[in-house]
Amino acid sequence: MANRNRTLVPEAKQGLNRFKLEIASDLGIDNYDQLDKGNLTSRQNGSIGGEMVKRMVEDYEKKLGNYDL
Repeated sequence: MANRNRTLVPEAKQGLNRFKLEIASDLGIDNYDQLDKGNLTSRQNGSIGGEMVKRMVEDYEKKLGNYDL
């Protein structure tokens, strides 16, 4: 089975990690990078990833709005 959890652009990994920490902090989960993720609920862990995707989509949609199609 292929590893589906890989970064397509390795240079982006550091930025994605910073983004993840920013989202976790916004959701009230401090020191996310130092926490044992096994002690968090699935909802907490999933909320971080879901919020990341939501914000990336919103950003993309804003950028699309700046172009005349």
